[in-house]
Formats: sequence, structure tokens, C-alpha cells
Amino acid sequence: MKIYKILPVLFSFSLPLVCVAQQQWPEVTQTAKPWTRWWWMGSAVDKAGVDKQLSQLGGAGFGGVQVVPIYGAKGYEDKYISYLTPDWMGMLDYTVSDAAKYGMGVDISVGTGWPIGGPQVTAEDAASKMVVQEYTLKAGEPFKDKIAITDEKQKGVPGVALSAVVAYNDKGKAEIIIDKVLADGTLKWNPKAGVYQIYALFTAKTGQKVKRAALGGEGFTLDHFSDVALGNYFKKFDTAFGGTSHGVRSFFNDSYEVYGANWTADFFTEFEKRQGYDLRPYIKYLVEKADDDVTTRVKADYRETMSALMLENFTQKFTAWANGKKAMNTNQAHGSPANLLDLYAAVDIPESETFGSTPFNIPGLRGAGAEAQEVGPDPSILKFSSSAANVMGKKLTSNETFTWLTEHFKTSWSQCKPEVEQVFLSGINHVFYHGTPYSPADAPFPGWLFYASVNFTPQNSMYPHLNGLNEYIARCQAILQSGQPDNDVLAYWPVYDSWMSAKGLDMPFGIHQIDNWLCPTVFYQNVSALQGMGYALDYASDKMLADAKVVNGQIKVNDNGAAYKVLVISKSNYMPVSTLENIIRLAKNGGVIVLQGFPDDVPGLDNLETNRKKLKDLIASIALVQKANGISAAALGKGKIIVSNDTAKGLAYANVEREALVDTGLKYIRRKTEDATYYYIVNHQDVEVDRFINFNTIATNAVLMDPQTGAIGTADFSKQTNSTGVRLQLVPGEAMFVKLSNNTPSGKDNWHYINSVEKPVTINSKWKLHFVSGGPEIPADRELAAPQLWTDFTDDVATQNFSGTAVYSTTFKLKKKKGDDYILTIDTLDESARVIINGHDAGIIWCVPFQLNIGKYLKKGENTIQIEVCNLMANRIRYMDKNKMEWRKYHEINFVNIKYKDFDASNWEVQPSGISGVNILPVDYK
Repeated sequence: MKIYKILPVLFSFSLPLVCVAQQQWPEVTQTAKPWTRWWWMGSAVDKAGVDKQLSQLGGAGFGGVQVVPIYGAKGYEDKYISYLTPDWMGMLDYTVSDAAKYGMGVDISVGTGWPIGGPQVTAEDAASKMVVQEYTLKAGEPFKDKIAITDEKQKGVPGVALSAVVAYNDKGKAEIIIDKVLADGTLKWNPKAGVYQIYALFTAKTGQKVKRAALGGEGFTLDHFSDVALGNYFKKFDTAFGGTSHGVRSFFNDSYEVYGANWTADFFTEFEKRQGYDLRPYIKYLVEKADDDVTTRVKADYRETMSALMLENFTQKFTAWANGKKAMNTNQAHGSPANLLDLYAAVDIPESETFGSTPFNIPGLRGAGAEAQEVGPDPSILKFSSSAANVMGKKLTSNETFTWLTEHFKTSWSQCKPEVEQVFLSGINHVFYHGTPYSPADAPFPGWLFYASVNFTPQNSMYPHLNGLNEYIARCQAILQSGQPDNDVLAYWPVYDSWMSAKGLDMPFGIHQIDNWLCPTVFYQNVSALQGMGYALDYASDKMLADAKVVNGQIKVNDNGAAYKVLVISKSNYMPVSTLENIIRLAKNGGVIVLQGFPDDVPGLDNLETNRKKLKDLIASIALVQKANGISAAALGKGKIIVSNDTAKGLAYANVEREALVDTGLKYIRRKTEDATYYYIVNHQDVEVDRFINFNTIATNAVLMDPQTGAIGTADFSKQTNSTGVRLQLVPGEAMFVKLSNNTPSGKDNWHYINSVEKPVTINSKWKLHFVSGGPEIPADRELAAPQLWTDFTDDVATQNFSGTAVYSTTFKLKKKKGDDYILTIDTLDESARVIINGHDAGIIWCVPFQLNIGKYLKKGENTIQIEVCNLMANRIRYMDKNKMEWRKYHEINFVNIKYKDFDASNWEVQPSGISGVNILPVDYK
């Protein structure tokens, strides 16, 4: 039996904070608690259902809901409420006031389903694409074709129009001839000689409509590149909301999933305004499959223009609109064909997304199953959102969390913990569960369900123990939302290396396509390696570097944002002259730059040779001096540029130290307040860490803070010259905050390091197993010699089908309390347990390690122990499908499994449920 260290004291948010040391926890605010996406299915909501569910969510520790109307349930059509109508707004107003009663906030999406769109989006305002048709014309021969769009679906659609006609001779010279095309498509142009290829570009429509729309939200997807389209879209919201937010905290926009949208009506004008040349003579370079320099440069300029339009005409205007309602906005930029950093930086709350599960090497942690999608989040993509927030001084970075974590009905809270820890380690501090469907107050099991897991619904058989996960997240976020990020390195993202490609046309930066646009880059290799070595970093865009300045020797982009000791420039093939000028400017003003190598070329087509010369001259102006270890450096003004092919060596030369704690296998993220530095430490490996760890912070006081229990104690520590050594005992799966400061300790409570473990307390009495609540039927009570899984009773059909709550109980005698504390361990727990000792609630065991300290509740003599266990919904759903009971009855996608096939649990194996191997161990502390 593996014996883990003991947790000192268990606290809950429901208990008063009585100890001096406890007062060091930041306040758990509404925002620090997790929020959940709240799907209003068909918006078939009523006051009774809203109140019941909000009370359940508030009771489970949620801080707020994000209302997203979607498709509805069959049979309830007469209860659907059309989006943004007075009746719908009345329910929103009730929801906001009712949520406040339970200490919760409310966000809403700016549309139903996704992506953004609806009935107010006219054909002219709908997502657009270019359609290019090619013709051949030989001089002296009549042109028999009509220059008119041939796609029957596009004919007669408002907004579909001929935008350019260009003829290319056999030498590639272009002539714009759109003025020679008559209204009926007749071409009145007769060249004197040669054969011409004619390209006609039409502004057309994608035809995409809102996916998973609710009543009143059906319609075309919006043209994200047109400010006119966005302004028209929000008119319906202005009518519904007036000049206020109606109490909504933030307006939310989901990820960019607009397919084939690569154009907008005035693109030619916008392109020339930004790029300095007319795009029309280069139409063929946008559509031909060529791999030449001109094609690459024209496409890069096209992509840069798309990015600018997305930023200026959608993202910035969305923010201004929400702020005009005296509210914030939340935006998922990923998937957009634009610079993600600039989009995230332009909103109040940047939001990322996680999808699928991650394999962890944590003993005792159940895997996600063979059917799961193990495409766990890469911290490097998650850091795009948190970097923008950190650089710009935004307090919150949110995340759509647990999307398709496992198959439906098979997610345990223990599986959620390491997944959300990865999110925190990426700099995110405001998680939204994906999610919770609204269910009517009288809805039978399993209630209304969303087609994608995980459904954090009160009908979930594990819901009684969700407080364990929620309180853990709230404690973490209370610290992660305080103070400022404390990252040393600002790493430039060379987006032009991605844009300068002859392949394809528009370039969406999606989270599921990072193998195409992120992972192959030198930038990715560098930031991944640096983070693995213990360097704390954020990303910066070209636009951010243009705004950056040096303050007290550190680089800042925004007055309210984070400050960085060094700017790292990965080797790039292409860099704008203006970006290199800004890098040199920062060095001259006192900044430290670590450059892996100078760029080879400039991007874009306009003024190419002039820009190339400028870039070459700038590089030549940097007088490098060779140093040791393959490093060269140049002093520029008050700062310097360090050039090294090995960025880690360059950082060491710049005296930027890594956190060597990662050498132990631990992961970390760091934040600082006015009087302290906090390290969030996580052990995702399969070995225990019990040693002194050096932290790159000078301190005279070290405090350990356990976010799982709320326990706090003064740590064993030693002051080093430039660091502080702190003793950590972390078992696999455990997390800890280390608070380092120069303050006088406010309490005398020392952290309880385990010193020894004595023989287990003998429990000779029999155990009772009583099934409390659940279904489809309540199994009969049992008497057991020792706790065992109730699904082991294969002769009892009721136990095989049961999902719900059961209680294992017994009594035992304690001759005397000889240990400093006692720990209760459970060898097998499927899936969570609340422990009650002598009538006292000792807490919830919901994650690895499956253990709990209970010494304060024990007494000499006879003691009672009750272990309330909740299992997964899977066995009951299996029963319902085996018996062909109808429970999935929704419009549109209805209900699918994790592979997006029709869901059927009838052939599932029975999922293990219950507990086995209960031990009570006396322990002595150091």
C-alpha cells in the first residue's frame, strides 16, 4: 500500500476562517469561482426552472453562468422563446436578478449557437468569399462567353457582384478591363494581338448559416471583415438592450468557425490602403497553384489585410459596442485568419479553449478510455490568450474547459483536476465549464443534455461532490487573479513566417491545426524548450513591439501590463523593417534583446528592394562583438542586443535565470503581488517529490498553501544568496502554492511535514452498505466484511444498473490517540466520496491521492465512520439504452458520442462503482 504525506488541516469555504494563518488566502470572489456555459435549449426557460438550477449551481460553488441559446428539445416547441424578443429579455432580466440572489453573475453570447450570425444578417452582410473564373481570349476571335458567375446558388443573391476583371498576356503583363464588361456580362474588348488569360473575380457568399441555432437566432453567418455588417448586426441588440447591459457582465463571442470566408465587398480598397498597391493585377497569384516569390508575397499581403480587417472591423468594434453598454466582452480569437495576439489584446477577456483529454502518468488516475480523443491542450497555443492579457494588463484570461474531455457520462472529477491544472499553468485564470444545459424543474433523469460532453448538470449522479472540484478551482483562481503575472521573457511571434507561404489562401490559426501553422516553426521549438527549461514567458506581436517601451530597464507594452527582463527574437525568415526598427529602439532605450539570428528577408511585395536595403542596413548598423560560448553582443544606447543560436545560452548571458525546480519534474507558474511572490506548483509525474526546492525569489518567509484543502502553514526554508530553498512534499497528482515574502509571519502554524506512519488502526467490525438515492431502482442494503465495489455483486442486477449515492458505514474502537494526526486512505474509489466521522463532515475525497486527514474528528473509544460514495451516470444510461428507453429527443444534432456517431450505451461494460481498501493510518509530523 502506497502511503502518501498527510495534509495538515481541512478547511471549506462554508467554514469560518478562524486561524491567523488562514487569513493569507485571498478572498474568493464571484469571479474566482468557476463559471459554466449555460445552454438554454430552445430558450424554453421559465422562472421556476431558472431559480431551481441557479440555486443548485450556486450551491455547488459556481460564480456565474454564460447564457448561450441553442437548438431545443422535441415536444417543448410551444415553450420556446424567440431570442431577443421582449419575452426573452424578460427572462434574462429575471435570470440576472435571480443569479444575484445566489451570489452569481451572468454573461450572454451575442448570438445563438455559433458562429455569430442570425436573422438580422442580410445576404449583403453575410460571410463572403471570392469566386474567380478563368477565360481564354485570342486576338481576332470573338469572345462568346458571358462574364457572369456560373454558380447557380450565387445568381440573384444580393451582394454577389463582379469586382474585378484582369487580362494577362503571354508574358504575364496584366490589364484591368472590368470597365469593358457590360451589365449583361458581354465583354467589349478586342486586343490587337496575342492570347490572353482573363480572370474575373466575383464577390460571392459562403451561404453558411448559424450552427445549433435557437429560435430567433437562425440565419446567415456574419461577414467578420465588414464594419457595416457588424454595425447592422448589433442594431437588433441595441433595440433589445437600449443603452445598458441589463446587468450582463460580459458579452461573449465563440470561436471563429466561418468556413470559406476569404473576402469582403471592399477588399480591394482596403488592401491598397494598407499594402500600398492595387491587388487587382495580381488576382491570378491568389488562385493559381504556384510556388514563386511573387505568389508568396501577394498572399502574405492578402493575409495581413485580412488580419487588419478582422481586428479593426470586428474585434475592436465589438469591444467598443460592449463597453458602450457598460459591460465587458469575451472573445475566442482562435481559428481566425488574423494575428491571434492582436485579436486577444483588443478585448476585455481573451478566451481560449481546450478540447479532448490528456494522458497523465499519475498513479491511480483513471484514463479517459479507449474512445477518448487524446488531443490534450498544448500550453504553447493556450499562451496566446494569456500572453495578450498579461502584456496588456487585463486581469482575466478565460478558457472553455473540459470540452469532450471523455465520452458522455464517464467523466470523474478526478480526471478534471489535472486538465484544469494545465490550463492554469498556461497563465489562464478564469475557467468556464463546457458546460451545463438548462433543464425544466420537473425534467426526469437524465434531464436535458447537450450533445458534447461534459454535462455538469445537477442530474449528474456525481453532482453532490462537485463542490470538491469547484472549491479547488476557486482557491487557485483567487491567487491566480491577484497581483500581476511574473514572467521574465517576452517572446516575439514571427507571424510573417506563417503568412509568407504560397500554399492555400486565407490562413485560419485554429487550435486543432497547430501541426500546420505552429509546431513546425522555430518559434514553437524555442518557446517549448525554454518553458521546459523553467523560463517563464509570454508572447508579443509586431503591433505590441511597436507600442513597447523600456521602463526601469524592463520592457512594457502597456502601462498596466507586465514588465519583462528580456525580449527574445527567434530566428525568422521574414521580418518587417518596422519591427526590426522597434527592436533596435527598445535596445537603445535600455532593453535587453536576445536574438537567435537576424531575419533573412522582408515580407510583402510593395517597395520590396527598398525595404530589403533598409533591413540590410539596419542589420549592418549593429556592431556585434564576439564573446565566449558562441555568443556575440552589441551595446546600443542604454541597452544591448545579444545574438546566440541557442536562446537559452543567450538568456544566461543576459543574467536571466531559469527556475531549476522543473528539473525535478514539477511544473509551475508565478505571480507577484505588492508584498509577495506566489508559485503554483503541480506534480503531474508518477513519483513523489520530498526535498528542498530552490526558487528564484529572495525571501525571509515561506508559506505553503494547499488549494485542495485550504490549509496553510509556514514552510521549512533556507535563505540563499539569490534564491530561497523551500521543502516540498508533493505526491503524484498534488498541487501547492508557495508564497514567498519578506513580511513577518502572521501566524505560528507550521506546515505539517510527515515524519513517520504507524501501523493502521484495526477495523474488525462489519460494514453496512446502504443505497441512498439514484436509480433506476435502489438496490437492497448489504452487510460486508470489508468495503468492496457494489458492482462486484454481479448476481444483483440492481447494483449493475445503479447510478447515484450509497453510504458505507462502520464503527471501530480507538484505544488512544497516539498519532499527531490520522489519515484515511481509499485504495480504490469509483468515483468520489464524502467522509463523515462521528457525525462531523470531514470533507470530500474526489481526486488523486484518495486520502483525507481525519484526526481532529476522532476520539478515544468508539468511533463511527460513514463514506458517502457517488458513481458515474454511465451504468444507469447503459440500462436505459439496453431497455430502449427514450431520453435523447432533441432537434438538429440530437445526441452523439465522442466520435460524432449516434450515441448508444447499450453495449457498454458496467463501470466499476464504490470503494475498496479503506485504511486509517496514525502519522507523526516533523
